[in-house]
Amino acid sequence: MSAEATNPATPGPATPSPQRSVPLEQGGSPARRKGRPRIDLRRLGRAALLGPAARDRLPDAIGHVAEAHRAHHADADMEPLRRAYVLAESSHRGQMRKSGEPYITHPLAVTLILAELGAETTTLTASLLHDTVEDTEVTLDQVRAEFGDEVCYLVDGVTKLEKVDYGAAAEPETFRKMLVATGNDVRVMSIKLADRLHNMRTLGVMRPEKQARIAKVTRDVLIPLAERLGVQALKTELEDLVFAILHPEEYEHTRELIVDNASRAGDPLAEIAEEVRGVLREAGIQAEVLIRPRHFVSVHRVSRKRGPMRGADFGRLLVLVNEDADCYGVLGELHTCLTPVVSEFKDFIAVPKFNLYQSLHTAVASGDGQVAEVLIRTHQMHKVAEAGVIALGNPYTAPAEEQTDGDGERAADGERVDPTRPGWLSRLLDWQQGAPDPDTFWSTLREDLAQDREITVFRADGGSLGLPEGASCVDAAYAQYGEDAHACIGARVNGRLATLSTVLKDGDTVQLLMGQDPASEPSREWLEHAHTPAARIAIQRWLAAHPSPPDMAPPEEPAAAPRPAAEAPAARPAANAVVEQPGASVRLAGCCTPVPPDRVTGFAVRGGVVTVHRVECAGVARMKGAGRAEVEVSWGDTTECRVTLVAESFGRPHLLADLTEAIALEGAAIVSATVEPPSQQRVRHTYTLQLPDAARLPRLMRAMRNVPGVYDVSRAQHAAAAAQ
Repeated sequence: MSAEATNPATPGPATPSPQRSVPLEQGGSPARRKGRPRIDLRRLGRAALLGPAARDRLPDAIGHVAEAHRAHHADADMEPLRRAYVLAESSHRGQMRKSGEPYITHPLAVTLILAELGAETTTLTASLLHDTVEDTEVTLDQVRAEFGDEVCYLVDGVTKLEKVDYGAAAEPETFRKMLVATGNDVRVMSIKLADRLHNMRTLGVMRPEKQARIAKVTRDVLIPLAERLGVQALKTELEDLVFAILHPEEYEHTRELIVDNASRAGDPLAEIAEEVRGVLREAGIQAEVLIRPRHFVSVHRVSRKRGPMRGADFGRLLVLVNEDADCYGVLGELHTCLTPVVSEFKDFIAVPKFNLYQSLHTAVASGDGQVAEVLIRTHQMHKVAEAGVIALGNPYTAPAEEQTDGDGERAADGERVDPTRPGWLSRLLDWQQGAPDPDTFWSTLREDLAQDREITVFRADGGSLGLPEGASCVDAAYAQYGEDAHACIGARVNGRLATLSTVLKDGDTVQLLMGQDPASEPSREWLEHAHTPAARIAIQRWLAAHPSPPDMAPPEEPAAAPRPAAEAPAARPAANAVVEQPGASVRLAGCCTPVPPDRVTGFAVRGGVVTVHRVECAGVARMKGAGRAEVEVSWGDTTECRVTLVAESFGRPHLLADLTEAIALEGAAIVSATVEPPSQQRVRHTYTLQLPDAARLPRLMRAMRNVPGVYDVSRAQHAAAAAQ
């Protein structure tokens, strides 16, 4: 893709350049770059014009690529890179960039970016060739014949991205096609990010309005993708370049802050770094302590958050150690020997971020009140923190058609099995296929990319789910069951019943309660509690396919007819209750609806009536407290009885019909029924039932509990009347 040679956002000679990534040696220690000359695109252009070198040595033009690649992969075979360069140079020969250099300088620069991040040979080979199929006469078949299926697959993926008009990449359907093209291999996306970075570096000769449009797309889509892939080195530089184009005044102000700080005598961050080195030497912990200057956008954010900047605010300390245990050893020494700022501590080693990032974060204060943020990580963690998925190497050990899954099973239809693909990307690829329209896809994508934190919740079977922060039980249901989650009727969170709207926290255990009714359907309410694209799109698609009939009330919101609590049901006759009081009539209390074989007691009330209560009824305690004398009551022959039951359930269609059917099948007659309006997706049903035999009551209650959606059935406990 064409790009320009200069960039007006690039600071002048007196301006510190934005923080660039520090390449790592294969063993994990930072490579020294002082001896490496600055890359001259014009020199590379001249070298390219001279044509390929002899077959027995690397062309001069890719010397920097080879040097950077060997810094990470000392034993790498450079022959594929040599052949890829020869093909790319000969194919692009005669093509020029708008800046005047030969076009070959662009794939060379993109490949160098990836090489410095530690990309493996296959990715670099594909990067050198990434524009050949798009812009030259080279075909995919030629690439496959010369370099194999893996390189061909990557070049094809990047080629599909090149066909996307990036000037309009913010259009929903355009970006959707881009995502589909990149989805099966994160290395395709890595090459595209490096391609965009080089084009952003050389954006200067474009019209300002085109620069702004490309910068906005980079900000809205590609920078969040770089964050999700964990490629911080690319993300931070892209942020600075976008910042300079879209906010030139704030960028200039930030540049002045950095220049002013650099001109001050003394560096408090360097003094704290030396103190940290001394602490770790005395503790016998082998570690490197480095100063990492903040990049422009980071300085801007800190200045807005904290106000006037102090010297230690312009960077952070990075402590690199060899083992995970050493990270915690360093933390202990710093918190013991220096003054820690405990509120700044975060442990991303025990709980890594969604983009593979691991590190301990803390802060320590110096004697004059300067506070230095400290990052503690191993060398390997640092590689992944800088390069993300790029640092993980080639996830495939065989061509696509030979791939197997984790259990040794062959992947269906040649689909690739990528052990490095983050969970968020897998979800993204799943739900993009189900989005009902481009606008829905785009809006949900933007929401998903805006989520920069992820939580982990544990399933009842021991598995786990990765969800964005703020996700609810609705999201967990669709993450675990897909569209089968339409039948979800409730959840238990950490062992307690919870509504589907419950927001989950990191580390929660979630048991999703699934109904058995194949006709189960999601509630429109669920959209209010769904935060993930997978949940929202699945619910929206179902609702679109099943529109509610007009002028029709929702099926699970029947007219409410609950009695106020003070209006307890009247006492009722009970021929099978016997009292030791001649001539007295007996009535069963409506507040607790006793039936055989409940333990019961009685109290004489006006009119020579004895009301019978269950002994645990609250009315019994109240009347005893008032000094009322108890009357002994016993049950006669077991006969028919009347009882009031309360069913607690989650709202769903057809629930009322299913409950009444279960009651009828047990031979009970419904005397009266009330259904309270749903509250937080819970519904309370109260039934007064006539049973032909009190012995059937336990079986009836079990049958009601077995109705999908019902989570509890109990005997009614109405408030007792003030006087009986």
